[in-house]
Amino acid sequence: MPETGETPARDSRDARAPRDPATTPSREEPARSEPGSTPRPGRVAAAWPAVPLLTALALWGWAVRHTDVSALDDYGLVSALHPTFWAGLAVLTAGFWFTVRDPRRRAGWQAAFVLGLLVMERATQAVLYPTPLYAWAWKHDAVIDHLLTSGGLQSADRLGDMAVYDQWPGFFAAQAALVRLLGVDNAAMYMAWWPLVSSVLLLLPLLLIYRTFTRDRRLIWTAVWLFCVGNWVGQDYFSPQSVAFALHLGVLAVVLRRYGRPGARDARQRQAVWTVLLSVLVIAIVVSHQLTPGMLVVTLLALALTRRHRDWVPLVTTVVIFLAWCLTAALPFLSAAMPDMIRSVGDIGANVETGYGSTPTGTGAVATSWAARLLSASVLLLALAGVLRARELRRRALPLLLVAAAPLPMFVASSYGSEMIFRVLMFMLPGAAFFAAAALLPTSQLPASQLPASQTPAAQMPAPHLPAARTPSLPPLRYAAWLSPLVLLAATLAFVPSYSGKDRVNYFPPGEVALVRQLFDQAPDDSLVVAANRNYPLAYEQYWRVDHYWFLEDSRTHVDDIVRDPAAVLARDMAGVEAPARAYLLLTQGQVANSEMNGQLNSAQLRRVRESVEGSPRFERVARNSAGVLYVLKPAS
Repeated sequence: MPETGETPARDSRDARAPRDPATTPSREEPARSEPGSTPRPGRVAAAWPAVPLLTALALWGWAVRHTDVSALDDYGLVSALHPTFWAGLAVLTAGFWFTVRDPRRRAGWQAAFVLGLLVMERATQAVLYPTPLYAWAWKHDAVIDHLLTSGGLQSADRLGDMAVYDQWPGFFAAQAALVRLLGVDNAAMYMAWWPLVSSVLLLLPLLLIYRTFTRDRRLIWTAVWLFCVGNWVGQDYFSPQSVAFALHLGVLAVVLRRYGRPGARDARQRQAVWTVLLSVLVIAIVVSHQLTPGMLVVTLLALALTRRHRDWVPLVTTVVIFLAWCLTAALPFLSAAMPDMIRSVGDIGANVETGYGSTPTGTGAVATSWAARLLSASVLLLALAGVLRARELRRRALPLLLVAAAPLPMFVASSYGSEMIFRVLMFMLPGAAFFAAAALLPTSQLPASQLPASQTPAAQMPAPHLPAARTPSLPPLRYAAWLSPLVLLAATLAFVPSYSGKDRVNYFPPGEVALVRQLFDQAPDDSLVVAANRNYPLAYEQYWRVDHYWFLEDSRTHVDDIVRDPAAVLARDMAGVEAPARAYLLLTQGQVANSEMNGQLNSAQLRRVRESVEGSPRFERVARNSAGVLYVLKPAS
C-alpha cells in the first residue's frame, strides 16, 4: 500500500487489468515450483539469511572475547583484533550482498544486516575498552557536569573560551536532563555506546530520503550500507554534531518529501504542519551546533534553485532562525571570532591543510590515514560512476545529487580548526552513497510509477488517458557478479583502520583516568594544570575553577626551549600561580601517543622532559602509575 499522499501514477482504464511485470514493481510472492520439480521448504528458504548473519555475529562475539587492548601499537585496534573479527565482517558483507540482490527477501533481512554492521563497527570499541574513547567526549562530559553544578549558563568573563558551549547549549542541556532522568553520576556512564546510538538514529531519515527517489530495495539498502562504511570521520561520538547531523538529515527528509512545486490549497495547508515540524528540527540544530546550520543553509539553497523544489519556505525558515540565534545568544562568541572568520574566507589552501603538530607520523599512523583517504575517494569515484552510468536515475534523483555537491563551497568559508575537509566529506556522504550504490548494482529498476506523486512534477505525471510509464533500468554490468561484491567488501574492511586506526591516541586506560581524577580531587581553586597536549581523560574537568596550559600548542620556539631545558622553562611558566592554588604538571600515555603519532615530539624528547622534571628540586612527584605521572611545583622559598 502506498504511503499517505503518495498515489502511484497509473492508467485508469487498466485499473482492473492484470499487472504487467515489465512495467509494475513486483511484490513479494511465494516462490512457485516448476512441474515435476521438488519445492524447497518455504520457511527454510525464507530464513536462509539468518545463517550468515548469526555466523558473523558469533565470530564477532568470539573476537571481542579474545582481543587484548592493553598494549595498542600505531595501528590502533586494527592489529589488536582477533582474526575472527575480519572473518565475521567478510561473512556479514557476503550475506548482505546475496540477500539484498534477492527480490524475494523481505526488507527486514536487509535492515538486520545493516544493524549487524553497525554493531560490529560501532559497538566493538564500547565492548573492548573499559573506559570511553576520545578526549573530546570527556570534554563534553565536563560541560554537562558544569551545567548540573552551576544550574545555568555563564558568560565568557567566567569561563573564557569554554563559554562557547554555554552559547550553544542544546545538546548539553538535553544530556544534563538525561543524566538526571537516568539517575547516573555523569554522562561517562553511557557515552561509550553513543557511536552506536547516534548511527542508528541516522537510519530513519536516511531511508526516508532514499525512498523519495526509488522503491528499489536493492538500491536503498546498498546505499545505506555504503553510507555506514563510508562514514569513518568519527563525528558519531558523544558530541553535539552527532545529533545535529541526524537532525540535518531529518530536515532534508521533510523538505524532499513534503515540499515541491506549488500545489493545491489543501496541500499548502498540509505544508503548514510540516513547516512547524521543520522549525522544531531547525531550532534544535541551531541551539546545539555552530557548523551544521551553515551546511543546512547551503543545501536548502541548492534545492531551492531547482524547479522541483522551488519552495523558499524551508530556506527562509532556517535562515531566520539561524540569524536570530547568532544575533542574540551566540553574539558574544561571534563578535570575538568574526575577524578570524572573515580572514579565512577564500583561503582554500589554508582551509584544507593541517597545521603544525597535526601531520601523521609513523608507519601505522600514515597507513590508517591513507586507508581513510582511499575509502572516501572510492565512495566518491563510485558515486561519479553511478551518476554517469544511470542517466534516468540522475534525472530523477537530481535533488540528491545537489545534496552531495552543496557542502563543497564550505571549503572557501572557513578551516573550522583544520576539520572542514572532514565535515564536508561527511555532509556529502548521504548523496554520494546513493549514486555509489547505483554503480555497484548490476541492474536497478527505477520506474516513474514508483515515485511518490508529491515528488513527481505535475507536467511529468501521466494523464488518465496516457499509457503507464516505461520502466527504465541501469545498463547491465557483466563484471558486477564478482567485482561489485569485492568492492563492497574492500570498503567494509577499510572502514576498520579508517575509524579505529588511531585508538592508541583515543583510548585512555583506567589507570590514566584514575590519575587525572586524583589530580582534580586535590587541586585547590584557581590551580593550574600543565600538560603536553589536551589528549587525556577529564582534560576539562572542573574547567570553571581550574586553568589549563598545553605547552605543545604554544609557538614552536617556546616548545624548543622546553625541550632544551624542560625543568627550568616549565618551572618559570608555572611560577605565576599564587597560594593556596597549586601548579601541576601532568604527563600521561595519551599525551605521548598523541604527540608521537601527530608529529609533535617523539618519545625520546618526552622522556627527556619527564626525566628533567623528575630530577629537579623545583618539582615534587605527587602520584605515578603505569599510565602516567603527576608533579606539583614547589612554592618558591
